[in-house]
Formats: sequence, structure tokens, C-alpha cells
Amino acid sequence: MTLALYSLCGANPQHFFSPHCWKAVMALAHKGLAFEEIPTTYAGIAKIGGGFSPTLPVLDDNGHLVTDSFAIALYLEEAYPDRPSLFGGEGGKALSRMVEGYSQMVIHTAIMRMALMDIHGALDEGDKAYFRESREQRLGRKLEDVVANRAAEEAAFAAKLEPMRHMLKFQPFIGGESPLFADYIVFGALQWLRVTAGLSMLAPDDPVVAWLDRCLDLHESRGRTVTAA
Repeated sequence: MTLALYSLCGANPQHFFSPHCWKAVMALAHKGLAFEEIPTTYAGIAKIGGGFSPTLPVLDDNGHLVTDSFAIALYLEEAYPDRPSLFGGEGGKALSRMVEGYSQMVIHTAIMRMALMDIHGALDEGDKAYFRESREQRLGRKLEDVVANRAAEEAAFAAKLEPMRHMLKFQPFIGGESPLFADYIVFGALQWLRVTAGLSMLAPDDPVVAWLDRCLDLHESRGRTVTAA
């Protein structure tokens, strides 16, 4: 049986935009595993495994369900040790936790302040009310208020990627000469931005853009199966 990955989609079932789902997609591709990516709206999450998880991604490996992108990567590393490593050892796991913190606390929060209404606009009509209510409750503000200073956020965004530029002076990937799961963590974030709001806030010659292009070309250009906004 082929592995199945339930991934978040918008109104277009091929518009996969979740940063966490993209991490899992790239992890599976890195391992060279054949899998079916199943488009899932927010409303459809509760139907997976009898309400197994409130969030996506969810991996189904012959009836064994795993949720959370990092947990999926750890599972794949243990379940398929003969395939290319996602971490390169225990040090790579620790590195990935640090990168996860940087990505979610710095990059994700900035993207939310830029792309929140773009994400809302791309959703299935049945998901829009849920998305608005849940995000406004979490953020304590209306969606429109969150993105009110979008122009300023876009102007400030490039500076938040300076740690990546520093790293790219020495190596082509966070993992070194080739990518590891740590790369897919940041890739997921920037892919989220790319397919929802675009990357006009980054200069075409930015080293981070070149790194992202390298990531988009990985695994038979899996990342390019969804076009940029």
C-alpha cells in the first residue's frame, strides 16, 4: 500500500499551501518514498482516522497514523533507516529543533502579518468562516487589522532572513552540501509565502532566493508543482 499524506488545500484541491505539510512532503520525497498526497480542507480534517488529529499534516503508513511534521520526520527516520537520512545523526535533530524555533517564531509570524488575507481568500468557502474565527481568536484582532501594516512588514521581511544569508556564505544548504530536514523547515515557510502572497519583497539576487530555487528543484521539482502567487 502506498503511503498517504493528508495535506491542507484551498478551494483549488491542488493548491497546497501549508508550511507544515510542505515539510512532510519534502521529507517523504527526500526518503524516496512513493506516497499519495490527499487534498484536505480544514473541514475535512475531522474525518481522518475518526478525528485522529485536529491539525495537518497526517501521515498514514499502512494504517499507522502520525501527525505533526517534525514527528513525521522522526517516524520516517526510524521506520525507513535504509533510505537517505533526514538528520544525519542526533546532532541534526538538535539543529532542526533550533531551526524550527527560528522559522516558527520569526519567519512564520512575519508571514502571517503579510499574507493572512491572501490565505483566507484562497480557502474553500466552507473553510473561510472557521479560519477567520479561529485566527481572530488566536491573534486577538480582526484579520484585516493584522495585515493593516503589510507594506511595512514587507519592507522589514528581508532582514529577518539574515541568519540564512550568513549560513549561505559557507554552504549551499543548511544541511551542508546537501539538504536535511532543517532545510525543509525553512523551505516550508517560504513556500507558504511563495504560493499565497508571492516573493516580491525579496530581491531577485538575494542568496535566500537562490537557496529557495535550489530547494524547489529538489526531488524532481516537487516544490514547483504549485505555482507562485
